[in-house]
Amino acid sequence: MLVDRPSPAPLQLFQEYVDVLDVDTILVVDDSETIRRQVRDAVAPAGYAILEAVDGQDGLQKLRTNPGLVLVLCDVNMPNLNGLEMVVSASTERLTVPIVMLTSEGQPSLIRKAREAGAKGWIVKPFKRELLLAAVQKLAIRGPKND
Repeated sequence: MLVDRPSPAPLQLFQEYVDVLDVDTILVVDDSETIRRQVRDAVAPAGYAILEAVDGQDGLQKLRTNPGLVLVLCDVNMPNLNGLEMVVSASTERLTVPIVMLTSEGQPSLIRKAREAGAKGWIVKPFKRELLLAAVQKLAIRGPKND
């Protein structure tokens, strides 16, 4: 009996090969699939590829293994490793990709901690697509890839 299996989602296949493509790639680190999709929908039409991570631990691993990333958009409140801890770890490991926090949190003390840890910006959810895209275009690394 032949079983018809669904093929993997195109995004998963794309992510599997994203490092070989010559496109600007943004890492989106958020435990919410909905937020990751909203970010993708906002920036992909401008020509950015999106690599997704489900928490800070996954994000840090993808940050280490994808040297061509141009920007990271990262939530604060996530399981396993929160966003601030991920920023501190990235800074300690001298991973120099700009990180922008994308979160529902807006306390000045958290914003200050993120800046001190090395974050380059703070965007409060829910976000406006055009403002997110403007921030991405302003902060994304320009020039040759860090291969």
